[in-house]
Amino acid sequence: MKANKKNISIFIIWLVHISGLLGMVFYDLDFFAGYTSLNLFLMSIILFANIKLNNKNRIFALLLIFLIGMLSEFIGVNYGLIFGEYIYGNNLGFKLFGVPLLIGLNWVILTVICANIASFLIKNNSILQMIIVGTSLMLLIDIVMEPIAPKLDLWKFKNLVVPSSNYIGWLIISILTQTIYNTKFKQKEVKLSFNLYTAIFTFFVFLNLILQ
Repeated sequence: MKANKKNISIFIIWLVHISGLLGMVFYDLDFFAGYTSLNLFLMSIILFANIKLNNKNRIFALLLIFLIGMLSEFIGVNYGLIFGEYIYGNNLGFKLFGVPLLIGLNWVILTVICANIASFLIKNNSILQMIIVGTSLMLLIDIVMEPIAPKLDLWKFKNLVVPSSNYIGWLIISILTQTIYNTKFKQKEVKLSFNLYTAIFTFFVFLNLILQ
């Protein structure tokens, strides 16, 4: 039953991302980009349905990661600190003080799947090494997202130039969220995390190649 749920979840992940990619490239970019918030919400449901949230400490850890993501983005959007000067577009849904609530959820999703993949890559169970690898995976995702984000009306930086402070900010916040997750989650789900990460990465790489 668990295997079936996971396989169905992986199928949905790839179906949604491939359909979205093809729709943006061959049909209507703005139309399909408008469903970004729905896609992000769906991916969060799939992820949470496949990881063990069987104690309060784990739930608290994810909530803390969400709040750290939201707070850092609030400071970034409203004061130009941490990441640089930028604003969010309309395709990530409802905003609180200029920050879409789904961005906090996005920090949770990326933290979880990158940490899970890192735990598979690091065989000696070194938390420090897992934090380093997980943070690197998060930074890599940001690097491929940034060039295409304005075209999808997700977010854009001042003068459409991504400053180096954005990547430094991502590095710092990612280290923090990776540390929290790795200290509370010892048993990690890898298969679905790898597929979700690969689907997101592939989606943005192809959009960069085609739309840039």
